[in-house]
Amino acid sequence: MTLPAHSDLAPTYSRSPKSEPRNVIVHFGMGNFHRAHQAAYLDELLRQHDDDVPEWGICGVGVLERDRRMHDALHAQDCMYTLVLKAPDGSYDARVIGSIMDHMLAVDDTQAVLDVLAAPSTRIVSLTITEGGYPIDDATGEFAPDDAAREDGQSPQSPHTPFGLIVEALRERRERAIEPFTVLSCDNLPGNGHIAHDSACGQAALSDQELAQWIDDNVAFPNCMVDRITPVTTDEDRELVEQQWGIEDAWPVGAEPFIQWVIEDKFPAGRPQWEEVGAQMVTDVVPYELMKLRLLNAAHQMLAHWGRLLGMTYAHEAAEDPDIEAVTRAYLEREALPTLRPVPGIDLDQYVDTLFERFTNHAIADTLNRLAEDASDRVPKFVLPALRGCIEQGRPVDLGAAMCAAWALTLEGNDEDGAPITINDQYRDRLISLAQQQKAGNARALLSDARLFGELKSTSEFADRFEHWLHAIRRDGARAVMRELITQAN
Repeated sequence: MTLPAHSDLAPTYSRSPKSEPRNVIVHFGMGNFHRAHQAAYLDELLRQHDDDVPEWGICGVGVLERDRRMHDALHAQDCMYTLVLKAPDGSYDARVIGSIMDHMLAVDDTQAVLDVLAAPSTRIVSLTITEGGYPIDDATGEFAPDDAAREDGQSPQSPHTPFGLIVEALRERRERAIEPFTVLSCDNLPGNGHIAHDSACGQAALSDQELAQWIDDNVAFPNCMVDRITPVTTDEDRELVEQQWGIEDAWPVGAEPFIQWVIEDKFPAGRPQWEEVGAQMVTDVVPYELMKLRLLNAAHQMLAHWGRLLGMTYAHEAAEDPDIEAVTRAYLEREALPTLRPVPGIDLDQYVDTLFERFTNHAIADTLNRLAEDASDRVPKFVLPALRGCIEQGRPVDLGAAMCAAWALTLEGNDEDGAPITINDQYRDRLISLAQQQKAGNARALLSDARLFGELKSTSEFADRFEHWLHAIRRDGARAVMRELITQAN
């Protein structure tokens, strides 16, 4: 990264080795979203204070071998990178983010990571490890260890998973009488703090029930809601940064200008003053997180699965298509909004309108493949809870059930013109196997996966409508079915 000639973009606060931050946030999951969101908030806060010795800094941790690429890119640039905000009018706003002070790979040196986690200066451990990174059963909400979690339970002093590392560090802090850090999940999960709590306590209980109880009694797990559309980095992004600002950046990150962070104010070990740079510190995150998950994230699923069936590539294509826009708005109005609680300070109808302004931002060029990635984690968390709520209220769920049917048809591997559809999901083989059974005539094959649909697989209000719309899409095509759904909704 060539920073000297671009001091107007560079951090204004000290980043020299002699000015290590007084307090550390250890972050698991150094992807584009964290770098465009939480790291950007802290960078702005540090710029405002402009201290010789920063009050806070981030140390990233990767736990998988595939994290090495990000690790190498960051270390080659002193852990700095360019954040480019792309406005709908085509204008750009860039700055170099410096709030990440270090990045470590647990696969290279587990003990070094544990040492940082156990250090008194570490006050917060945050996570963006995706919806599938938590060992919790979607259907039951209970701790459900996978092979990696069980292995960490058998060898707790040599952990390999985020929660294995967190639990072992907390054990060491307890033994050394060091105040526990706060664990802050920043993933798109309803009650992400509660899920992080159950993951940590469940992981601890695999080897030490007393430690699990101590974590339950002493460690804070605040909930939070995060929001900023952040697509994957492309070669075009790298070229833009070099041509526009003369910066050779191996891994810049682009994002929309919109940003939101709502955080439960529960940090006994201390926290940055995020409210000074626009974060909302609240006592109850639930109304905000339900709003975001059931409106924005669910709308993304609508765009992704209807759009991919019609051979579209980008989110803005789908959002600008009259039929997809209409069926998505109808879903939000009829099946999502009725299940929400009032959200302090938010006009929900205006929020929905703002969503479509964001979705149609061509400069972001967010792909439907990214939105559909790991849909087996996303649909159960973003869409199905609202459908359950509608069923409890005696309301129809045709719009959501039809979207699930559209997703099921994409799993057969081709769009309506026969072009291949990419299936990028951690349960890819299982999903494709069920889709083949579906294609062979078992319309409810996907519903048979209890991990995905739970009791909905045998709930007639949903299952019957899913099967009806699956046959209708296969027979009449996605566009005809969307128009029928819109007519019914009106």
